[in-house]
Amino acid sequence: MKRPMENLTAFKTNDTIRIILFRGIDVIMDKTIPEPYENYLKGLMDISRAITSELYLEDILKLIVMVTAKVTGVEICSLWLIDESVAPKKIRLKTTQAIDPDYIKDRSLGMDEGVVGYVATHNRPLIVENVLHEPLFKEKEMAKKLGLVSMLGVPLQVKDGKVVGVLNCFTAAPHRFSETEVYLITTVANQATVAIMNTELMVKTRVIQEELETRKMVERAKEVLMKRRNKTGEEAHRWLQKRSMDSRKPIRQVAEAILLSEELDRG
Repeated sequence: MKRPMENLTAFKTNDTIRIILFRGIDVIMDKTIPEPYENYLKGLMDISRAITSELYLEDILKLIVMVTAKVTGVEICSLWLIDESVAPKKIRLKTTQAIDPDYIKDRSLGMDEGVVGYVATHNRPLIVENVLHEPLFKEKEMAKKLGLVSMLGVPLQVKDGKVVGVLNCFTAAPHRFSETEVYLITTVANQATVAIMNTELMVKTRVIQEELETRKMVERAKEVLMKRRNKTGEEAHRWLQKRSMDSRKPIRQVAEAILLSEELDRG
């Protein structure tokens, strides 16, 4: 039996921390925090620190699934990302803390396949009380072998509502995921999304910076050619392009060589 969960993807880390604290409000008033809530908070803080660190994205995502599995006690936590480089799009297993070869093998699904595809296309959390009885779940033999029973899947959603992946958690015994657990894992998914988007932004920024540097270098090389060979700007640019194609080298390397030659002549 599956239970879709509405309106959970918009919650952020602070919302979840408040919810976790409010759930334990009676004992918090006594200046004690229940161990599960304390573990949740520590896990969220560990993930937050990782996101702001200089770790590579693969390491951050690996840490996210490991911490989530540890603090929630689930058997397997896995993170799937949508691959938009293929048509039609696929959703691929990116990382997991599981070590069983049957689970960590290269796996991909269509956007309309399985529970992962359901969560990604419907953009909402999904609870399955027993994956062996769920028609959407396609890998029942693997679930039997690994002893997987209950599942919670939540989407990785960016600000505009676009889904970039899915975070899946499986238990080894029948389990009814509590509202707090759903909020917690949704927040973890949000943090994973932040890590992914930060990395994409850094890559785009680096690419833009390199393009600007290349343009500046090409312009300087054109000025050298215009001065040395009495070429127009358009002629100099065509010369650089032809030399780049003939030598099978990026135009930036050709421009660098011309500028280096100019510096050596001046020296």
